[in-house]
Amino acid sequence: MATPPTREAFLHLYSSTLRASRAFSSYNFRNYFLRRTRNVFREVQGETNPAKLSAFYNKQVEELAVLKRSAIVNQLYGGWRLVVEKDPPPTKLLERADS
Repeated sequence: MATPPTREAFLHLYSSTLRASRAFSSYNFRNYFLRRTRNVFREVQGETNPAKLSAFYNKQVEELAVLKRSAIVNQLYGGWRLVVEKDPPPTKLLERADS
């Protein structure tokens, strides 16, 4: 019988996947992968079968590696910012220079 990963391992994988999804410079890709990550992890939320949990965990670890590589490529070839995207907040350095 396969032992499933711990709850902490799942939470770490979930947060790593969300972090990798936020790394996309393209608005559409970024929001798609954030939505997809939440939905995929929500589906397995009530699962108790250790074999299924282990298989899910292993599959998501592989997908996380692909997502990280894709985010890097997307950052290299990112286009213009869309109108719906919010401007990044000013940094502390810029605020001090203005005052």
